[in-house]
Amino acid sequence: MIKRFAAYYKPHLGLFALDMVCAFLIAGMDLVFPVVTKSFINDIIPRGDVRSIYIITGVLVVLYILRYIFQYIVNYWGHVVGTRMEYDMRRDIFTHLQNLPFSFFDKIRTGKIMSRIVSDLREISELAHHGPEDLFISIIMLVGSFIILMTYEWRLTLIVFAFIPIMLIFALRKRKKMSSAFMSVRRKIANVNAQLENSIAGTRVAKSFTNEAYEVDKFNDNNNEFRESREWAFKSMAEFMSGIQFFANLLNLVVISAGGIFVAKGIIDLGTLVAYLLFVNFFLQPIRRLANFMQQFQNGMTGFQRFTEILDVEPDIKDSPNAMDLEDVKGKIEIKNATFRYNEDETVLSNISLTVDEGKTLALVGPSGGGKTTLCHLIPRFYELTEGEICIDGKRLKDITLKSLRKNIGLVQQDVFLFTGTIKDNILYGNIEASDEQVVEAAKNANIHDFIMTLPNGYETYIGEKGIRLSGGQKQRISIARVFLKNPPILILDEATSALDNTTEIIIQKALEKLSEGRTTLVIAHRLSTIRNADEIVVLTDKGVVESGTHDSLMDKDGLYSQLYSAQFRGFIPDAINI
Repeated sequence: MIKRFAAYYKPHLGLFALDMVCAFLIAGMDLVFPVVTKSFINDIIPRGDVRSIYIITGVLVVLYILRYIFQYIVNYWGHVVGTRMEYDMRRDIFTHLQNLPFSFFDKIRTGKIMSRIVSDLREISELAHHGPEDLFISIIMLVGSFIILMTYEWRLTLIVFAFIPIMLIFALRKRKKMSSAFMSVRRKIANVNAQLENSIAGTRVAKSFTNEAYEVDKFNDNNNEFRESREWAFKSMAEFMSGIQFFANLLNLVVISAGGIFVAKGIIDLGTLVAYLLFVNFFLQPIRRLANFMQQFQNGMTGFQRFTEILDVEPDIKDSPNAMDLEDVKGKIEIKNATFRYNEDETVLSNISLTVDEGKTLALVGPSGGGKTTLCHLIPRFYELTEGEICIDGKRLKDITLKSLRKNIGLVQQDVFLFTGTIKDNILYGNIEASDEQVVEAAKNANIHDFIMTLPNGYETYIGEKGIRLSGGQKQRISIARVFLKNPPILILDEATSALDNTTEIIIQKALEKLSEGRTTLVIAHRLSTIRNADEIVVLTDKGVVESGTHDSLMDKDGLYSQLYSAQFRGFIPDAINI
């Protein structure tokens, strides 16, 4: 873990080295003052050497000016190193998240991911800067103090330094408790973030059901758990810090007592005792720094561990070594004996075989839970097949690069997601290099241009978070414009009109028909009127493909499709259909 953490220093070694050199010089200068004080008390002041006082005072002023400069470098550029490392880590984890499959996001809440990207990395940044600096300065001051004090009086020095093993044993015993406590805090704040994100996203639903108090209670439960875990963490930290301070005060008492005895017996002089007292105060600084380091180390490494947990998640869907780009796509899709399971106990699709010829439209219908959406998500490899294979133009999906595969597939879903920003930004998402003219053309094809032009800012209109300022139909047409701009040879329409009113459905259906022209199209539809003209209709249930054919042929069979159609247009629902 530490080796992985240290690797993030590599791109910033120059600044890190500057920080450490300045920290070393600061520690060295801090050791000078007690030595000079001893000389003042024992030699210069008794001799009345005013000239030496002026000279040494001037030298110390220069040293303190240099120390000011070095301290500025440590405080500023040291923090810059930590900030740049935090930037690198946040870049790496976000990039890694883009490569993880849907299955990862099915299992983890958004708020928890945000906690790891924001809160945890902030603690890591503090460790990256202060950790090595505190540890380095502490070692320099402890070693330097020991060497200097041994030249004064070795017996008193050994008494002073005998406290170090005791303090370290105490610190190590508290370290495990602190680690556990701060790990718990990280988990609890992630739960708070997840609950907060979920509640804010669903605030309109909560208000519509007048469940604001219920949401407050849920949040308070998580918030209370976080409070309790943080109190426990502060308790363990207080035990650690107060224990260290107790040993520090005890050390001062020992120096006064033992040093006083040594002075009384003539073993050391008064100047040496004063130097000892000053050194002990300087000696306490590295002890406090080590205590701070222990706290930062626990916080930072706990955060880094959670950071690496995500980085260590290997994407189960990635390019094979021999994967090739999909080029000159005609659009023929072959699904051969496809079986898919989310886990061992949940089989969604079993031994499905279908073929969609290039430029043709295949509609998938059937009761909910039959695996229609899952099947469509397997084609762009959002999920990986458990068994069987899918081919496009005769090429297996596993032999095609993910980028080129998904570049050639357009997806329009029932649940439209629009990014916070402008209408133009969201349409451009289909092709971020498109010109303004192409954006307008895509909007016209999606039957949304006229509406956009009625807005005060036109295409630059801000639509709010997730397009909250737009109606469902308007959001859907923007998503269709986005696919027009992408211009893929393969199109997947996943219940794209099922949540809309009849008037809006007609408008969008015309846009979808225009979008489907010349493309291989898979349509999932609950409103069966929208797929009557499909080249082939497949009825998919939890038992697999039970019927296939054109609308007319399926109606003549008087099977499940005919019953589903009757359920929508003739006013009854057969007992055998579980819709």
